[in-house]
Amino acid sequence: NSSKLGFPAFASFSTTRQLATDHNIAIVGGGAAGLYTASRILSKSPTTRIDIFEQLPTPQGLVRYGVAPDHPEVKNCTTKFNQVLQNPQVQFYGNIPVGTESDHECSVPLERLRSVYGGVVLAYGASRDRKLGIEGEDGCGSRVGVVSARLFVAWYNGLPEAQDVQLDLDSFDRVVIVGHGNVALDCARILLTDPNDLARTDITKRAVAALRKSNVRHVEMVGRRGPLQVSFTTKELREMTKLPGLEIICDRRLLESECAGEKGRRVLEASRPLKRMMDLLLKHSVDSNSPKPINENELGAGGVKGNKTFTLRFLLSPLRVLYNQVEEGLKAPQVMQFAVNRLSGPPESARAEATSEIVDIACCMALRSIGYASTPLVGAPFDHKRNIVPNIAGRVTVDQNDRNDLVPGLYVSGWVKRGPVGVIATTMQDAYRTADAVLMDMRDGNIGTGCRADIDNTLRSLGVDARRVSTEGWLRLEAYEAARGEKAGKPREKVTSVEEMLNIINQ
Repeated sequence: NSSKLGFPAFASFSTTRQLATDHNIAIVGGGAAGLYTASRILSKSPTTRIDIFEQLPTPQGLVRYGVAPDHPEVKNCTTKFNQVLQNPQVQFYGNIPVGTESDHECSVPLERLRSVYGGVVLAYGASRDRKLGIEGEDGCGSRVGVVSARLFVAWYNGLPEAQDVQLDLDSFDRVVIVGHGNVALDCARILLTDPNDLARTDITKRAVAALRKSNVRHVEMVGRRGPLQVSFTTKELREMTKLPGLEIICDRRLLESECAGEKGRRVLEASRPLKRMMDLLLKHSVDSNSPKPINENELGAGGVKGNKTFTLRFLLSPLRVLYNQVEEGLKAPQVMQFAVNRLSGPPESARAEATSEIVDIACCMALRSIGYASTPLVGAPFDHKRNIVPNIAGRVTVDQNDRNDLVPGLYVSGWVKRGPVGVIATTMQDAYRTADAVLMDMRDGNIGTGCRADIDNTLRSLGVDARRVSTEGWLRLEAYEAARGEKAGKPREKVTSVEEMLNIINQ
């Protein structure tokens, strides 16, 4: 445990003391976790030099490529991020991957960084998504199967590697989303929002063009458990109730019985946010068991009868995907089959148990939104069961003879430290805790300082300078995107090709 290693599991560096050092720290990952870690270190040790390595030419990570385009307020943190990048003690090394197994000519071995920096912080996030593991998931013939919600989000947000993802929004009027979290709701909202409204956000023009041609009118969001176990938040659900002309549909009999039962009442009494969310769903939903809405106030935003529907389905687990089926006289591009579940155990920890009943849902496309996962980095320990870098309080550990030993000078922050949970504020607090571990080790002499001349010589020998995107290059790209956006009446028009990004940066 942590006491045997000589430090507390959770401790904050003094909020008043300043630490004067000449340490050199490398951070792998230019997203929120990495930038918040750098910000905290610099706030307590302004003379520390920090180099931030990012595989893409652009920093900001999921703030740029994951936050929904109609949530601009969530992106306010980018101002702080640019302040960090413009700090004279910080150097940004964009377009430089670290520790990858790819053939990228400028991939920097992690061990080379560790050999010259006093400390290295891994903050590279979670770039893979969990799969359903069902028959037909990977497609059949020209059909692509179940598409990752992560890729769909990255597509409409302009992530270069996601621009060639195959999407079918045309061949049928329904999309199925597996998952009951906020990412799933984001996907549903984007699919059902008027593209003219989205065009005023920083969504890519390619995505707007595809959504304008979309025939999708109905989105069904499916979860394996009941209404009391959903993972999305009231804020996200409320946004769905404000979409003009949208009917929200769910099994109200199930919803009412779950909320009214003794166990359900106890859960709702203990969780005011969940109670507010269930009340909101009861107020705005139409009963899936009845062809008529409960009253005219529940028909959608503004009381207008909807020509689009959003259906919340409960107690269904995906079994398989079938292709080119005939459903209710119509040929469907694909059909998802689900097992109908029943719940066992108390609502707080209810388990879904499959019954023999099966439900089919026809669709043109299915998305899976059941969680992200981090991937290993060559040269760093990795827990393949939990999909994180093993650590205690942000200090990376390695399993040696059934005990956790520290890896000197190696740290971890963000999703790759704790798993893909929480919001940006959660990542900030987590990054501060890792930064405090680095600061304490700097103060106590537990890590070296690193030699700037050795660092510069090493990076030069690896050919980093030839492909590096600096902070100045990133700001040039950002200004270009803002200027293009202003002409189009939106905050920015993102460049979605790495090649085009580099051409603009190098002009």
